[in-house]
Formats: sequence, structure tokens, C-alpha cells
Amino acid sequence: MTDHPHRARRLIARGTLSVALVLALSGALFAANAKFAHGSGERHPQDLVELTKAEASRVERLSTQVDGLHADVVGLTDAENAQSGTEVGEPSEGYLVEGGLVPVEGPGLTVRMNDAPPDSPRRDDVSPDTLVVHQQDIQAVMNALWAGGAEAMEIMDQRIISTSAIHCAGNVLRLHGRIYSPPYVIRAIGNPDKLRRALSASDEVQYYVQDSDRVGLGWSVSDSNRSSPLKLSAYSGPTDLEAAQVPEGTEILPGLADAEARERDPSSRARARTGQAAP
Repeated sequence: MTDHPHRARRLIARGTLSVALVLALSGALFAANAKFAHGSGERHPQDLVELTKAEASRVERLSTQVDGLHADVVGLTDAENAQSGTEVGEPSEGYLVEGGLVPVEGPGLTVRMNDAPPDSPRRDDVSPDTLVVHQQDIQAVMNALWAGGAEAMEIMDQRIISTSAIHCAGNVLRLHGRIYSPPYVIRAIGNPDKLRRALSASDEVQYYVQDSDRVGLGWSVSDSNRSSPLKLSAYSGPTDLEAAQVPEGTEILPGLADAEARERDPSSRARARTGQAAP
């Protein structure tokens, strides 16, 4: 038996009517969403700059949520251990400071680096690469400060730990999932005199300083003392490693012994922040 030809036509007509109805409702929905977005002051990014700012803001919001969730996890873990009677040993202050897991404060240095201004001297006589702060420039300063005995370090508002990796793309810095533009600020806790000598002893840092004098790259170093100590935040990101291998003969956490010695020494400079400045 074959279907009646008029039935087929009626089905086509009903299908066409359904499609038209769906399209009409979709158009009304899109119009309502557009009106709501306009009324709430929200709009979609129109270019890469706006998109970058929007994504940076989103990462900051998510990072704040992660900090809150991390605190919840720590609280719940402590409560579960207490309820089960499980005793968990507390790591020493030296380990906490070395791992960047606690805020710290103490005397040290603040280094500021910036791209050369538009009216910098000899701008037309040098390569454009000479006029901007590069990843290797920041790394040179970091390495010099570590070599000078830095006990803790922070770039912009991010605490540096052993797995931190900075990456420059154009004139922006990527660190821990966030994006920063110059000027770049590096803070390091340690003996200010030793840290300054370490910066002066680094050839790579001195190349940057020479370009600073020559083409106007931003460069400044300021001290912080015990009466006005640096205050570095704790690292709040993930610390898990999927895979790692220490090369044979490599000393693990070379500054740990010194940090634990400073912990026992009441005159220690860098110490966990407990509301009181180091003496």
C-alpha cells in the first residue's frame, strides 16, 4: 500500500511551518539576549586587545576561586585528620619558605624594568629588539638575585617557586597563567648589599644596564630594610608534578640548610609573616 499523495504534501507543509516557527523563536531569543547584554553594559571583545583583557580578567576571577577552594580543601583535610585521629607532621618553616607556601617578609631589593619610551635617545640607530625588555633580561635578574642569596622572590604579584616558568610573547609576560605588561617589578628578600653585588657581577644584567644608559630602557633598584620590609604573598597555584628527575650529583634545595639554620637563628631575615616584622 502506498501513502496518499496529499499526506506527503501535508507533512511537508507542517515541516516547513515548524522550521519557520523555530527560526522566528530563535530570532526573538537572540534579540532578547542582545537587548539584555546591551542593558547590562556587557559586550563581546571587538579586537585582540579587548579579548586579552577579558581573558586576563577571567583568569584572575578563576584564580581567586581556586584560592578559596584550596583553603576549603586544607580545612576539610585538617578536619578529617583530626576526626580520624591521624597525626600529620608539620613541615618546618624552612620548607614552607623554600616552597613558597607561606607569605614572607624581610629586607631586600625591588628591581623595576621597562621598555624604552617613544622618545628614547638613539632610537633610530638601534634594532627594535634593543628597546624592549626580553625574557632573558628578566631571567638574568632572577638568576643573579638567587645567586646573591635571595630567600624568596616575587614577579609582579606572583610568588616564584621551583616550577615557575616565565615566557615573553611580544611585549607581554606570561606567568602562572596570567599576562602582564611592562613595567616589570621583581622583588627579592635577602641581604640588600649582597643582592646588589650579585646584580653588578652578572654580565647579562650589566648588558641590560648598558642598554638602559644608551637607549633609555627602564632600570631602577631600591632597597627595603627591616623598618619597611618587603612583603611577598604565598604561591597559591598547583604544585603537583607529573614527572621529574633530579640529575645525578645535583644538590636538592641547596638553600634549605641555610633556611633551616636561619629559622633557628632569631636574627633571621626572611620569615613567615605572622603579623610581626622581622627584628
